[in-house]
Amino acid sequence: MSPQDILRRHRVVALLGAALIVSPFVQPLAIKANDALAAATVTPPVTSTPVPNGSFAPIVAADKPAVVTITTVVKSQSDTMGDASPFSDNSPFDDYFRRFFGDQGVPVPKTPPEHAPRAEAIGSGFIVAADGTIVTNNHVVDGATSIKVTLDDGTELPARLVSNDTKNDLAVLKIKADKPLPTVKWGDSDKLLPGDQVLAFGNPFGIGTTVTAGIVSARGRDLHSGPFDDFIQIDAPINRGNSGGPLMDVSGKVVGINTAIFSPNGGSVGVGFAIPANQAQKVVAKLMKGGSIQYGYLGVQIQPVTPDVAGAIGLDHPSGALVSQVNDGSPAAKAGIEAGDVITSFAGRDIKDPKDLSRAVADVSPGTREPLNVWRNGRNVEISVEVGSNAEDQKTGSITGDSSNPSAEQGLREPTIGLGLMDITPDVRQAMNLPANRQGALVESVNPDKAASASGIQPGDIIVAVDRAPVRSAKQANQAIAQAAKSGKKSVLLLVGRGDSQIFVAVPFASG
Repeated sequence: MSPQDILRRHRVVALLGAALIVSPFVQPLAIKANDALAAATVTPPVTSTPVPNGSFAPIVAADKPAVVTITTVVKSQSDTMGDASPFSDNSPFDDYFRRFFGDQGVPVPKTPPEHAPRAEAIGSGFIVAADGTIVTNNHVVDGATSIKVTLDDGTELPARLVSNDTKNDLAVLKIKADKPLPTVKWGDSDKLLPGDQVLAFGNPFGIGTTVTAGIVSARGRDLHSGPFDDFIQIDAPINRGNSGGPLMDVSGKVVGINTAIFSPNGGSVGVGFAIPANQAQKVVAKLMKGGSIQYGYLGVQIQPVTPDVAGAIGLDHPSGALVSQVNDGSPAAKAGIEAGDVITSFAGRDIKDPKDLSRAVADVSPGTREPLNVWRNGRNVEISVEVGSNAEDQKTGSITGDSSNPSAEQGLREPTIGLGLMDITPDVRQAMNLPANRQGALVESVNPDKAASASGIQPGDIIVAVDRAPVRSAKQANQAIAQAAKSGKKSVLLLVGRGDSQIFVAVPFASG
């Protein structure tokens, strides 16, 4: 994916987020208990692989007793949400629609605080241990003041939250029963292939435990809801209230946890998403012990390596995670990782893209020292890094640089890639409210017919470095770009600052 595609994708996500406030598309699946049933378009299940006796009844009979309904009571929401829809600007859903999963409750009509009712919300879950250990989504129980579990036979029991993990959207509950409870077993989600049959269990709209059938539509979906997105996409109809329910394979084992749907009308249109069981099982095992989960942390901002970037830095194929920024004082900074490095392996695992790195680092216990390989200046470099904890995971947004005065020369142009650059003068710094340590060349204009525009560079961006070498003026940036062209490179690698972030953009000369 080119830098232009990356920038375009972010713009599309932003547009969708705005549209979702009015017409929601991606939705969490927990619901308010007294929500009316909504009409939904259902995609018929596909049965490409024969099942025993042509029926799923034996699987349903064996697994349904272990599926539970989870009802939570949350604090009055009238002060914060009023009579807004669950996707309006002041609702918890706003954060992924700004945060993707959001709060599970649907806001009640605006009521004076002294008469404001408590809101109930419904989700699903499943029992994984006979002692009453239950797995569900975190967004089902997030913010709950009390939790009640209803078993398949109608028994209602109070539940306590053992532990939860917001990044993976998982939670573990515990109930006490007077007898051993039925359970389900984990399956191997890595063996799932597009076209495999699956069954989705849960309590849609609060009508009672329901089973739907379909197929795996795709694997590895990234919905940008968290750092570990790796969703299974399914066409088995799931709706609001299915959150936390199990996704079963045809052997009756849990291969996923139903979590979200993509929908223009609030109901199933055959596009649902589940957390893979192999990802969830490792997290659940930690949550069952109580306490919070500590993830490994490096402290870098990373981006994909596009073919243009690979060509600019001499990689023979686009792979790895390109470091665009290193947070001050982070484990990465202490280990000597630099902006412009491409991380190709970590802790013995090959890194193909940024998601690979995020997951690999997260799996390492904080305080562990691991080897890390980077591609730097045309050669492989091995670095040893002591992994930090997610408690350090803060976006600094700072950009380091020389604070001396920039050159006064302005208005230089580099026609090859279509950029008009100027120095960052004191007046420009004040007008743009730039920090004193922000150095580089300001993009004054971009020729819409040239390569820089096609690569997503915009007026107001700041060229911080050219081919990894820092620049402090328009003249210096233009000279570096010209030198890159003379050297025979197919593209030039620019480190572009925009707002509080920076990103590498490879601009091809052939398009200039």
